[in-house]
Amino acid sequence: MRILITGGAGFIGHHFVEHLIKNTDWDIIVLDKLSYATPGFDRLRDVNCFLEKRVRCLTCDFTQPISPGIEKEIGQVDYIVHLGAETSVDKSITNPRPFVLSNVLGTMNVLEFAACQKNLRWFAMFSTDEVFGPAPPGVEYKEWSRYNCTNPYAATKAGAEQLALSYANTYGLPLFVINTMNVFGERQHPEKFIPKVINLVARRKPIIIHADKTKKTPGSRFWIHARNVSGGLLFLLKNAVQRQRYNLVGEKEVNNLELAEFISRVLDIKATYELVDFHSSRPGHDLRYALDGKKMRDMGWKIDTAFEQSLEKTIKWYLEGANCRWLEEAQYV
Repeated sequence: MRILITGGAGFIGHHFVEHLIKNTDWDIIVLDKLSYATPGFDRLRDVNCFLEKRVRCLTCDFTQPISPGIEKEIGQVDYIVHLGAETSVDKSITNPRPFVLSNVLGTMNVLEFAACQKNLRWFAMFSTDEVFGPAPPGVEYKEWSRYNCTNPYAATKAGAEQLALSYANTYGLPLFVINTMNVFGERQHPEKFIPKVINLVARRKPIIIHADKTKKTPGSRFWIHARNVSGGLLFLLKNAVQRQRYNLVGEKEVNNLELAEFISRVLDIKATYELVDFHSSRPGHDLRYALDGKKMRDMGWKIDTAFEQSLEKTIKWYLEGANCRWLEEAQYV
């Protein structure tokens, strides 16, 4: 088997590459443009993927049509997992254009490449819970719930999903869509919440927690480790159904204050917190996201490592030896 992974040098991408190395004998081709969020191939080096001769990496900006030369280097593949995307909500609000180019036009270019593959088994379109918008208390959105995008990032991912499904319907492309919630793990960009809080607690600096207008109810998420996402992705490549959607969801809901307090306890450093009404100053921020994971559970998929165990291991990893460099913004410049 041969698999192409767009964004394979990124955060989730490199975890998926590592998972494939450990659990398959497939040949792996990584396609990545090495943007601000990806410090070269450092993540892939860190998991020793270059010791494997079956891993190849190509630099390519798929906001442009994939060139004949890159097509030749990739060759024919059995699977395409489209992880590459612009993902920062804040940056999408400041400047939506790169998100439209990457997430919509870029997805079309990868779909066009996929349509030329002779033996393609699956195109996996990776997306986000944010396409469904904020979830009221007690509500968990199912796979085919209506869209309610509240920021440009979410809107471009919804557009990418619909474009992908249109290729399945119009051209018969073998395709399914994955929506996942907030992912954490080793080597994540320090702008993201968990590495940011680890950094702040370790430096004994105050932590800002986004809350509702009363400044009493923190935002909450169903967090899931990138290794569990990788396991879910490989499971779906073997068990998915054409033109279906699947929610990859963490096993429990945790609010951001509880999460910060957990990090503080693991580091054994007393932290200070301030709950702020972030929603009023940034309308694109959603207080609560929630997806229903019953469909995947009914198929037989389960999370290998529990949330608390995964989180504690991740926190300690960041502060071991040279790993602390992944908490520094300079690593990405």
